[in-house]
Amino acid sequence: MELFHGLSSWAEQKSAWLVLFLSALALELTALYFQHGMGLEPCIMCIYQRTAMWGIVLAGALVLLANHPLTRLVGYAIWGYSAVRGFLIASEHIEIIESDDPFFGTCEIFPNFPEWAPLHEWLPAVFAAKGDCLENSWQFMSMGMAEWMQIIFGVYFATLVVVLLSRIIDKKLF
Repeated sequence: MELFHGLSSWAEQKSAWLVLFLSALALELTALYFQHGMGLEPCIMCIYQRTAMWGIVLAGALVLLANHPLTRLVGYAIWGYSAVRGFLIASEHIEIIESDDPFFGTCEIFPNFPEWAPLHEWLPAVFAAKGDCLENSWQFMSMGMAEWMQIIFGVYFATLVVVLLSRIIDKKLF
C-alpha cells in the first residue's frame, strides 16, 4: 500500500510529468536522428507512430505548464489515447511487414492528417513520409523499429494503468 501511496503522490508532482515529457521527447529526437542522421526515411506508419508519440509529449507538457487536477485528467486521457493508438499502429505496421500478401503489404503514400492540420505540409522534416512500409533494415536485438515501438507504447500504457490504479487505491482520482 505504501508503494501505491508513493506513486499516487508522485503523479501529482511536476517531476513525474517531466519524466513522461522528457522520455517521449527523447524518443522523438531519436526518431529524427534516425531520419536525418542515419538516412532512415520514415514511412506513413512511422509518421503515424511519431504523431502518437507527440501526443505523449503533449500530455506531459500540458501538466508541466499547468499542474491542476483538470489538466492532469486531460493529460491522462491524451497519454492513454496516444499510447493505445501508437500500439495499434505499430501492430498494424508489423502485420504489413510480415504479410505474404503483396496487396496487404503496402501503405498510403501521403499522411491522412485532418485538412485543418496538414502536419506533413507544415513540418515536412518531421511528418513527411518518404519511406517504404516494408523497409525493415534497422534491427536491434533481432527486432525492427515497429516491434520496438509496439513495446514502447505498451510500456507507456502499462505505466499509465499502474499510475491510475495507484490513484484509485489511494482514493485520489486526479
